[in-house]
Amino acid sequence: MTLSRRSFTALGVAAAGTALATPAIAQTTEAPIADPTRLRRRISGFTPVEWQDYFETLSKGAILCDTVSRVVYYWSEGETVTRIYPSSVPLTDELTRRGRTEVTLKRDAPEWRPTPSMLKRNPELPTYVGPGPQNPLGTRALNLSWQYYRIHGTNDVRKIGRRSSNGCIGLFNEHIEELFEMAEIGTQVILI
Repeated sequence: MTLSRRSFTALGVAAAGTALATPAIAQTTEAPIADPTRLRRRISGFTPVEWQDYFETLSKGAILCDTVSRVVYYWSEGETVTRIYPSSVPLTDELTRRGRTEVTLKRDAPEWRPTPSMLKRNPELPTYVGPGPQNPLGTRALNLSWQYYRIHGTNDVRKIGRRSSNGCIGLFNEHIEELFEMAEIGTQVILI
């Protein structure tokens, strides 16, 4: 049996009720493959992490953005909710900011304006994009205490799992919508 992206998504959705109700653990999905040399490209897995390795408490919840694994972890304050989301990460190490920050603003249907450094690198960018399908921030954005840095959605799903942003962490729109509802102003965030 060969799993297409669509059937894999359906399989994931069917299992979501059970998998998301329990704490996140490393998950590996394997399908029989005719060419074993392609096995590495067909397996996905996340290394399990414990919030205690990065945060002293879960006051207001915690978000860990792993730029190497291209994954975002979320733990609720009461540790009743744990989520793992695939993400996009900055294009280069120079664009990647690491360290501790927090959610300072939640924006539903955000507007987008390129940063001065983005306009310097690419002067042909539009200076403003309103909410909608052309907006690079997708449907929701969590502003961080660092100027110009956000965790946001994307309308270009090809970016997820890649080095594709100018500094922000991107999620599928359905994932940022879920995280947006759970995260609070003051939710602690660490980028590693």
